[in-house]
Amino acid sequence: MKKRTLLILLVLLALGAFTTLNWTAFMAPTTLSLGVADVQAPLGLVMLAFMTVLITVFLIYVVTLQTTVLLDTRRHNQEQQSNRALADKAEASRFTELRAYMEVEMKKQAALDAESLAAVITRVNRLDQDFHQALEQSSNSLAAYIGELENRLENGPHELRPEPASTASTASFAIRNDI
Repeated sequence: MKKRTLLILLVLLALGAFTTLNWTAFMAPTTLSLGVADVQAPLGLVMLAFMTVLITVFLIYVVTLQTTVLLDTRRHNQEQQSNRALADKAEASRFTELRAYMEVEMKKQAALDAESLAAVITRVNRLDQDFHQALEQSSNSLAAYIGELENRLENGPHELRPEPASTASTASFAIRNDI
């Protein structure tokens, strides 16, 4: 039990015990003024009746208040559940939209990757062809030089031929090198 409930029960028990112990005093007749007339009645019993009515009204008020709070709480819980369901649906639709967007973007990226790969393969093939052409030209040039050297070796040793004198006072000799 809550402390407040326990306190209220203790006060009611104390009031009941006090009433039981002083019942004769509660029942003693007294002249009471109602404003318009005077009445002979026991004051303790009248006060006890007023307190009982007041407690009953208070209990009715508390029960009504508690019922209203419970109904409001139930209504708020239902609204919260409906709002949560709505939020979950909205979140699910956002995830669906995100998934669709991601799929479109991934397809775009895959297309770009395919285009880039095709461009790279084309360029590599072109470079490979250029390399093979350059290699073939180098091979042909090398073969031509080797053939020329073989012809020279077969024809005999080379002679040193003087080159025409330059305008300078000294003459210079050079070995002709056609390689």
